[in-house]
Amino acid sequence: MRPGRPRTPQVSGTPSVVGRLAPRSDGTVPFSVEFNPPKDMAAEARLWRAAREFERMHPAFVSMTYGAGGSTRDRTARVTGQLARETTLLTVAHLTAVGHSVAELRSIMGVYADSGIRNLLVLRGDPPGDPLGQWHKHPEGLEYAEELVRMVRDLGDFHVGVASFPQGHHRSPDLDHDTRQLCAKLRAGAEYSITQMFFDVDDYLRLRDRVVRCDPAQGAKPIIPELMPITSLRTVQRAEELSGRALPAPLLARLERAAGNDPEANRDAVREVGIEIATEIGQRLIAEGAPCLHFITLNFAKATTEVLVNLGYSLASAAVQV
Repeated sequence: MRPGRPRTPQVSGTPSVVGRLAPRSDGTVPFSVEFNPPKDMAAEARLWRAAREFERMHPAFVSMTYGAGGSTRDRTARVTGQLARETTLLTVAHLTAVGHSVAELRSIMGVYADSGIRNLLVLRGDPPGDPLGQWHKHPEGLEYAEELVRMVRDLGDFHVGVASFPQGHHRSPDLDHDTRQLCAKLRAGAEYSITQMFFDVDDYLRLRDRVVRCDPAQGAKPIIPELMPITSLRTVQRAEELSGRALPAPLLARLERAAGNDPEANRDAVREVGIEIATEIGQRLIAEGAPCLHFITLNFAKATTEVLVNLGYSLASAAVQV
């Protein structure tokens, strides 16, 4: 089933993510990209090079993740604010409950609001140091993302998105429980969700169907799939760390065949296969009516650009170097 795109009211005149999900002028579905907080000035310069490249490609929006437990809080808030103020990019800031009191969360929301950011992706967040480790609520904080959604909608004039998990969150006992949690976040006021990265499109389609069965009204809200082009075998490891799930065996076998006995010497071949896989996933998602393709970029533009070109996007930027 292909859910329709709901109408979403404007917040203080600020565009919303949902409002940006119309087809592009070249007939392709919208795309968006995710950045990570830079850890030093060199990484920050690289992020800005990628941001300027993507700006010329007109993504629907860009999102900035948030360091686990606020580990990069100050730099994250500053750079996210600069993206919103100094570029034409619709900027979505991640807001996580982990490691923060309610008072701190309110303060962070105020910083974003002062920068003109009115789009938040609300998450419970992963424990610092070990994303799959034990979750501990801040003594003066919130336990669930649903609570944070309600707080944001009650306290601020924001558009809100949440996370969804095609294979289920690793802390959920089963997929039905995970789906009920997602529907609760959507009922609390979230307008859309962005999935955790996945490599099996059937998992995305089953998630979409589960949400419709759980609550048809919430099933009408966009579920934006997240992709990450694999550019090395180290990227495979990173993908598994981020998702908590192993790469499907057939895809891993394709990458390992390309790597042969010397992954370093054959890194170009591995990268080529990784781009092919991301393209294949993107093609099927588009055919199945995905409202947008959201790319994990690791603050580089080149791999995402290659996938978009393979998918038939007309991009204003030509030879991308970063």
